[in-house]
Amino acid sequence: MDLKLTGKVAVLTGASVGIGLAVAESFAAEGVHLVLAARQAERLTQAAQRIAAQYGVQALPVACDVATAAGVDQLVAAAEQTFGGADILFNNAGTGSNETIMDAPDEKWQSYWDLHVMAAVRLARGLVPAMKRRGGGAILHNASICALQPLGYEPIYNVTKAALMMFSKNLANEVIGDNIRVNTINPGLVLTPDWIKTARQLTQSSGGDWEAHLAGVAHEHAPIKRFASPQEIADFIVFLCSERASYSVGATYFVDGGMLKTV
Repeated sequence: MDLKLTGKVAVLTGASVGIGLAVAESFAAEGVHLVLAARQAERLTQAAQRIAAQYGVQALPVACDVATAAGVDQLVAAAEQTFGGADILFNNAGTGSNETIMDAPDEKWQSYWDLHVMAAVRLARGLVPAMKRRGGGAILHNASICALQPLGYEPIYNVTKAALMMFSKNLANEVIGDNIRVNTINPGLVLTPDWIKTARQLTQSSGGDWEAHLAGVAHEHAPIKRFASPQEIADFIVFLCSERASYSVGATYFVDGGMLKTV
């Protein structure tokens, strides 16, 4: 299927590892030029160079922290200066948490709010004007199944991802008149470095068998009995950002191996 993405420009956050990196590769395979954002400059630059060489597209690395206004400004400016803006935004930067509501300080709540919600708000304000000039575009927010079906050990993650899902719905209603489609994807269990990090934290006091822990998580929560690979999620994301999904506006898609327990 021709996704009609050749020559488009996509901005991706959290693009040096996990889902973000897999999405970057899938976009590049479709002929999409990339503006890749992450905090770790060396890893990001290496990923961008490899993708550009492998797929013959432009891949611009922008080392920045999108949880800050300055980081978002840096990313928006890079897209504008190099490509005149962007046609696609995949808001992916994020991380899991591990706390109780009673013990988590204000600072932790604020840092996750800035990363999961304000980054999306600021990137929309920064990139939508250029999308309008370019005739429209697509924005996709990576939330989580936890936005609707929370895990007990990460209340801050659950709350901020739920807020991101609601922001996405409101933004969709606001910009569809400019031919900009906004949607949300709520993945279930995806085997990313972030999941491995959390599993190691949770098993630190019980022997450190994080692999067995993750296998148990999959068998308990997902009828498919396994984690998804980042590439499985990436394929769905690229489709949603293409013209083939042109009637999808303000929707939330659960790609979770059956993990969601409600209809």
